[in-house]
Amino acid sequence: MKEMLACEGGTPVVSGTLKKKWPIITQEDIEAVVEVLKSGELGNGHSPNAVAFGEEFAAYLGTKYGLAVNSGTAALHCAVAAADIGPGDEVITSTYTFLASAVAVLHHNGIPIFVDIDPQTYNIDPSKIKEKINERTKAIMPVHIHGMPADMDEINEIAKKYNLIVIEDAAEAHGALYKGKKAGNLGDIAGFSLQSSKNLMAGEGGIITTNNAALRDKADLVRMFGEVIEKGKPRAYNAYTMGWNYRLPEMSAALARTQLRRLDDYNKIAQENADFLTRELRKIPGVIPPFVPEDRTHTYYVYRVRLNPERLGINMPLDKFRYAVQWALDAEGVTTSEWQNAPVPAQTLFQEKRGYGKGCPWSCSFSRGEDKIIYNPHDYPETLKILKGSFVLGSIMEGNVRPPNTMELMKRYVEAFQKVFHNLERVVCLYEKSGEYAEFEKRKIRLF
Repeated sequence: MKEMLACEGGTPVVSGTLKKKWPIITQEDIEAVVEVLKSGELGNGHSPNAVAFGEEFAAYLGTKYGLAVNSGTAALHCAVAAADIGPGDEVITSTYTFLASAVAVLHHNGIPIFVDIDPQTYNIDPSKIKEKINERTKAIMPVHIHGMPADMDEINEIAKKYNLIVIEDAAEAHGALYKGKKAGNLGDIAGFSLQSSKNLMAGEGGIITTNNAALRDKADLVRMFGEVIEKGKPRAYNAYTMGWNYRLPEMSAALARTQLRRLDDYNKIAQENADFLTRELRKIPGVIPPFVPEDRTHTYYVYRVRLNPERLGINMPLDKFRYAVQWALDAEGVTTSEWQNAPVPAQTLFQEKRGYGKGCPWSCSFSRGEDKIIYNPHDYPETLKILKGSFVLGSIMEGNVRPPNTMELMKRYVEAFQKVFHNLERVVCLYEKSGEYAEFEKRKIRLF
């Protein structure tokens, strides 16, 4: 007798109590924050915890400088500004990323230019970068997506040939290695996020890392009010450039410092959980777990699963098949999520080129022309395939591969996948009858 699926009234494989929430807050974290409150030193340009965290994180990466800021977006904006990106300048980045990668370029009147991804790693495809380079290109911003470093040797080689700055978007890659070096120490300057969902978190926050003193100093001007403020010296109240007041509050900095002490331990557990999932899910026809090249490590901010219905002889739209599998897995107690549902250039901001209004920065006289910069989502077929045919296991805040989730949860996840895929014909049939897809299509925002 076939096992009854949860979506038809059977018992779910995964108990809700097994899925634990991130972040992990310990007594050490609490005491560090309380100490800040007791000190009365809650934040300024030279606050002790913010300065110490910058130094400690830089030492952890092996970079010379670390500059704490109040968000990952702020970190990337400071990096863009430090690279002297200005009106009409173009920055090449990945079409599969969080919006902040591109918005940080817009914040300094630069223009994001998008490149499709490698279908195995989901990172920017270096072979497609050169065709996007022109006389206005100033930088490349590779994104270490989901916690796995991009192909940095190839990217750095292109940058060197065309005299471009490399800005790492390392927002999701704290502690990830590429050929023995940590993300954030692989380009000219990098930005990390410390938002509460990240592997290294401070509630909200970010950090800039670099080995270049000039880039560090320029980024610091943007972090402040465009001023040079030296500790122990009178403030001149003279701005050299525009600044945004991106300083990291002391309570967040104190939390980041204690979290950093446990980062490697957390990453190790995530990697062990993910390695188990990958070994087992790879055995199931039609399931494609994450691919990790031998020369780097993955820190699994999220664990993305890709589906291949053709391998199973199933003839239905890729996104519809994916929704059917998610629907059945969700019923079995497996939390799934999308984490992006369209290429970034498909978002309204880029389709309508709203920017600062009146078409800026695309219509700016320094631009090569608004009509020459086209954001056609169909120019990024690999990104479209990934988004249509894959999903994230767990959510970024609960039930993912990171601790406090355990190997027991991973084993249950595998059981749920096995149950669903061993009964796939029934799953598809039940999904068709449920009307869920039709309802989803009605609700879905059509970006393109």
